Amino acid sequence: MNKDLTTGKPERVLWSFCLPLFGSIIFQQLYNIADSFVAGKFIGENALAAVGNSYEVTLIFLAFAFGCNMGCSVIVSQLFGARKYTQMKTAVTTSCIFSGILCVLLMGIGILGCRELLLLIKTPAEVFADSGLYLDIYVLGLPFVFFYNIATGIFSALGDSKTPFYFLAVSSTSNIAVDIWFVTTFDMGVAGVAWATFLCQGVSCILAFSVVWRRLKKIPTEGKAPLFDWMLLKKIMIIAIPSTLQQSFISIGNIVIQSVINGFGPAVMAGYSAAVKLNNLVITSFTTLGNGISNYTAQNIGANKLSRVRAGFRAGVKLVWMLSLPFFLLYFFAGKLVLHLFMDQPSASAIQTGILYLRILSPFYFIVSMKLTADGILRGAGLMKQFMIATFVDLILRVVLAVILARTPLESTGIWCAWPVGWSIATVLSLLFYRSGPWRDRSDAKAS
Repeated sequence: MNKDLTTGKPERVLWSFCLPLFGSIIFQQLYNIADSFVAGKFIGENALAAVGNSYEVTLIFLAFAFGCNMGCSVIVSQLFGARKYTQMKTAVTTSCIFSGILCVLLMGIGILGCRELLLLIKTPAEVFADSGLYLDIYVLGLPFVFFYNIATGIFSALGDSKTPFYFLAVSSTSNIAVDIWFVTTFDMGVAGVAWATFLCQGVSCILAFSVVWRRLKKIPTEGKAPLFDWMLLKKIMIIAIPSTLQQSFISIGNIVIQSVINGFGPAVMAGYSAAVKLNNLVITSFTTLGNGISNYTAQNIGANKLSRVRAGFRAGVKLVWMLSLPFFLLYFFAGKLVLHLFMDQPSASAIQTGILYLRILSPFYFIVSMKLTADGILRGAGLMKQFMIATFVDLILRVVLAVILARTPLESTGIWCAWPVGWSIATVLSLLFYRSGPWRDRSDAKAS
């Protein structure tokens, strides 16, 4: 149900709101992990490489869906916190109309341009056909991706993080079963993996949107809310465009890195594909918790309770550090065991690539998690210039260093070393921007 995040002890409120979000992203990531698991276990190493290669392209589309999610979520949070319910409903419908138009445009681009992009990133011939097939089916499901993201953004804006969790728990576990069913029973190969995701995401989207729409109808307003408002769209875009650019440039950077990795052959590609899914599980979890902190911040700013933001930051850091520890221990000390979940009789080169990747990155989860917590507050407060600077510094450093170090005797190991450098420097910037925010002079005594 709807929840006011502007009252109650900040740590208790934030944790109770964010923990279901963490559970949701775990199940959300199961979609991609299931694809890699089934491809690697039931089809083969080349299929795993194809799914991993395609995944970097799908992140570009997800970047736009994420931007629509955040633009809608932050503005709706602020209006909900300010009790401006009529404008809040207009913000929802405005987001839906804009997102629908954008989705249609991206589908056209995807249908016409995905294979050219696969050529651009030097996709090996042995995985090119499966990569293209996976992307063709994925693009058809973009409306489900977009409107599901809008629905979850609205749920979060209303302080409800549990309902999306329930939807994802059911749909993601169903996806695993349908993946295996399509691949083993109908021998559909990579196409079976893609169609299973298409069907399960579609059902999840339809159910989530129907529930959130009924929830909004129960909120009273003064008169009928307009369907579209250009001023609200402008406010949404102020949040959505930087959020989209953040994810888009990260995706483009990952594609550049993927093209460098592709030069080392299918074995390194497969090892990276499995390991990067495990890493993305962690980073996406932290990002989602940061999104929850954005909703918390936006509601409190809407209610003019800036003193609660600082307490929320401390509570957020404590939460992400508690989550960083088990991931670090698992990946650093038991990475080989976890990687075997994705590979059936992997080559020594593939498994060694994945182990080394996880051991280099996992100790720095404690650092990058602080950055994403601070970024959540900056975005919730609408401080998008500062948010973008920290993001681009991280991205540029990682991409440039990956390209340079891959040409040294370190070879592919040099690529993995670029992540910690970018994370560390960008974290310093995000923390400095957070400390200079408008809440810096507010007494912490008012936070509770």
